[in-house]
Amino acid sequence: MHLRSTAARAATARAATARATTLTCALALLATVAGCSGAGVDGTPGRDGVRDPYFPKLGNGGYDVAHYGLTLGYDPDSRHLTGTAEITASATKNLSSFNLDLKGLDVSGITVEGKAARFQRAGHELRVRPADELDRGETFRAVVRYSGTPETITDDDGAEEGWLKTEDGALALGEPAGSMAWFPGNHHPSDKASYDIQVTVPKGLKAVSNGELTRESTKNGRTTFAWHSAEPMASYLATVAIGEYEMQTSTTEDGLPVITAVDPSQAKASKKVLAKIPDVIEWSEYNFGPYPFSSVGAIVDREDDAGYALETQNRPVFPGAPGTDLLVHELAHQWFGNSVTPKSWRDMWLNEGFATYATWLYDEDHDGDSAQKTFDALYKGDYYEDKADNEAIWAFPPARPTDAASISDPPVYDRAAMVIHKIRQAVGDDAFYDIVQGWTKTYRHKNADTKDFTEYVERNAGGDEAREKVSRIWGDWLYGDGKPDSP
Repeated sequence: MHLRSTAARAATARAATARATTLTCALALLATVAGCSGAGVDGTPGRDGVRDPYFPKLGNGGYDVAHYGLTLGYDPDSRHLTGTAEITASATKNLSSFNLDLKGLDVSGITVEGKAARFQRAGHELRVRPADELDRGETFRAVVRYSGTPETITDDDGAEEGWLKTEDGALALGEPAGSMAWFPGNHHPSDKASYDIQVTVPKGLKAVSNGELTRESTKNGRTTFAWHSAEPMASYLATVAIGEYEMQTSTTEDGLPVITAVDPSQAKASKKVLAKIPDVIEWSEYNFGPYPFSSVGAIVDREDDAGYALETQNRPVFPGAPGTDLLVHELAHQWFGNSVTPKSWRDMWLNEGFATYATWLYDEDHDGDSAQKTFDALYKGDYYEDKADNEAIWAFPPARPTDAASISDPPVYDRAAMVIHKIRQAVGDDAFYDIVQGWTKTYRHKNADTKDFTEYVERNAGGDEAREKVSRIWGDWLYGDGKPDSP
């Protein structure tokens, strides 16, 4: 080691001090300029998930979407999808970056407020870093351009969702996580938005989506269909159906548009049941309150195109011609699930319990079994022919599914409907229907969870005795393990 002289060391120290002082002043100046320009120097990344109890990585934190503008082109032969998603959102915190959910597909570019943004991919997470940080409360527009072959996703319970190939086109189903297979977004039910969905397909095919058709035009052998949904919608309820549909538009007596799209192979079998839509809506409004959307209808595909029906907003999807009970169930979801949407997937029983109970009430009002008789048969264990199906009702409490694979299991449907019936028993019919209609009015186009519901019922039960009765229902029927001792 070579030691320098004392004078040399002193000179070096003075130079270092001068450099440090200069650097400190420069940093202070930069901070002052940034602060004055509102550049959001304290921005942090938005979360890559909303920590849903069953799907913790679904959705994203740091922003709230107001509107999706989706421009899609699809070729069924090559299965190639091109898309541009214009997402209008507001920052709920100072953001240096934010995430979108998008599974598969190739992203060619992203802009935020018209400026190119950097992005990274990790699984279904698409992290976007804007050129300028976003301030809390700021409304911004992100544009994502993407393309590729959209995926069919097998979810936790074995059902297929996402983008399904059909005999003559495609069908997009989103519950609970399938929508991220065909457009980027904040894919959790807690973030609802309005939609404009424009789809261009080969001439001769139809492209059906949610809301109302605002434009249909053909050019160079391709037809574009533009659909508008003004009311808020959770992304899992968005759909696109492409095929050789027979489309019909009519109205209810109150002027509500009824739009149906039916695969030709199902037209004859569907005609009678779809004609019941106006009557089912009228009956539902009498029981549940005003219809919450600007149109209604149905999409009926071939039986093999999807393994289940889904309550896609305005226009439920059916695999083959539905029976009346299934039609009633999916239309009831327009109130329960679509307008009043769960805050998390743990609250799924609020969707399915009410929709299932709606079929009990419809049967009761149309010369079928009473709701009480259905309840008694389920409790006794002879409702289903198979003993295992009857026992499956008691596998877990409706408000506490065991895992993501069980959120669509029998307790979330049948036992949840039994909870609704127990409330009716406890408070009487007059208070019960007041509660149901008050619930759909109070939370119209909003999100609600189980706590919101139980507190709402207790506040409106109609006296101390009724409140005590319903509070016991929560412990025995909603959260209790196994079959309650008494019906």
